[in-house]
Parts: sequence; structure tokens; C-alpha cells
Amino acid sequence: MINAVTILNTLVLCGVLATAIFAVTAKKNLTAVISLGVTGAFMALEFILLHAPDVAIAEAAVGAVLSTAIFVIAVKKTTKKEDEEK
Repeated sequence: MINAVTILNTLVLCGVLATAIFAVTAKKNLTAVISLGVTGAFMALEFILLHAPDVAIAEAAVGAVLSTAIFVIAVKKTTKKEDEEK
């Protein structure tokens, strides 16, 4: 018999897979970075469901927040603005 925890684990892992595929196939860099951050948030949730709160906190802090913020700043600083091109 399938319980609620198994269903929730399956849904979270499907979310991880979907957002990871979307991050790889995204055409814009910023969209890919945000999708990667959502993947990190799903992974933190999965670690909570697996009863690993220390790993979940580290994943949420580094994988979902810090690396996403650094990548967003890097993408914003390296892309040319349309006003500068004209």
C-alpha cells in the first residue's frame, strides 16, 4: 500500500527532474539560473523528507539561495543592455 510520504517523495523528485530539465533547455540564462534555484529548493525539501535536516539547511542556504544570487548577479553584469547597443 502506498502511503502519503511515498507520494510526496515522488512528487518532489518529479519536481526536481522537471526543473532540472527546464534549466538545461531554457533559452535565456536568467531563466535557467532561476530554474536551477528552484531545483535546489526541491532538493532541500527532499532532504527534509529523508530526515536529514542538516543537509537540508546547507542545500537551502547554498544551493537555493547563495549560488542563485551569485549567478543572477553574474548574468546581469555580463549581459549587454539594449540601450548601450544603440
